Amino acid sequence: MVMAKSYRLRQLLYKIESSYGTTPTITGSDYLEVLDLNIEPIVSDEAERQIISGYFGNYPVELVNKRANVTFSCFLSGSGAAGTAPRYGDLLKACNMTQAIVSSTSVTYSPNSSTAGDSVSFYVNYNGVRQIVKGSRGSFDIEMTAGELPKINFTFTGTFNTPTDTALPTPTKSNQATPVAFGNSNTTGFQLFSYAGACQSWSFDMANEVIFRSLVGASDTIQITDRKPTGTVVLEAVAMSAKNFIDAASNSAQGNNILIHGTQAGNKCQVSCPQTDLGAITYEESDMVWMLNAPYRAIPTEAGNNEFELKFT
Repeated sequence: MVMAKSYRLRQLLYKIESSYGTTPTITGSDYLEVLDLNIEPIVSDEAERQIISGYFGNYPVELVNKRANVTFSCFLSGSGAAGTAPRYGDLLKACNMTQAIVSSTSVTYSPNSSTAGDSVSFYVNYNGVRQIVKGSRGSFDIEMTAGELPKINFTFTGTFNTPTDTALPTPTKSNQATPVAFGNSNTTGFQLFSYAGACQSWSFDMANEVIFRSLVGASDTIQITDRKPTGTVVLEAVAMSAKNFIDAASNSAQGNNILIHGTQAGNKCQVSCPQTDLGAITYEESDMVWMLNAPYRAIPTEAGNNEFELKFT
């Protein structure tokens, strides 16, 4: 009798590729602790064979441009040791982020504009059914809400490979410190346009443009061709004399946007958008308190690749 597969028994292993599309040796030590793991095992376009016939009905189709999508979340926490990259650091590199390490001090990620940057291979295992997704590149977004554990959400696209029956390996967790809740005791240094307000939530979306290319005479590739980072800050409204965000948005002014989450060395994360451009601000209510919902764009200077920074200390 064939036994049903448990949805609970899922696992993700990954490793950065030294050569694009070539899967390195991946073992249980390459385990990543994740939330909400999902895979679209085959994503494709359809080429219809529109045959002239003397009857109604569907045309046969050929699946083309086959690929796979992998989505998951991690808690936004450090490695546990200052100057050591978090376990998901190589995933950030595969989202066109450049990694800079200062020994025993910090690990900083900032965007780059490479069209042939780092890539990763995934082993996605659903209760003994494993799919290898090679040549993967993607994007990420960050969610922080008061009273909740902050998350970083990843979306990757890689080349298609047929799943196989492969047992779940024994995982070894590393460089993922225990997360702490977003709130006054764990989160400091919040400023939006140099105003240290009362922040309810903070979000950021790198919004990479990730495309699949399959051309004659070339290997199938996943490429990142652009990005348009945006986000939203929700904070308590104040008198215009204290801070006039409406005026700042109306006049297309730019300002800072920064906070530090975590208090322990090795588990502190600073997010910063130095040149923030506010969008159309709206009002909302929380616990009968007047709030501002401030969408924003992260804008680079003429130097480029400096609209966002993620720093672990």
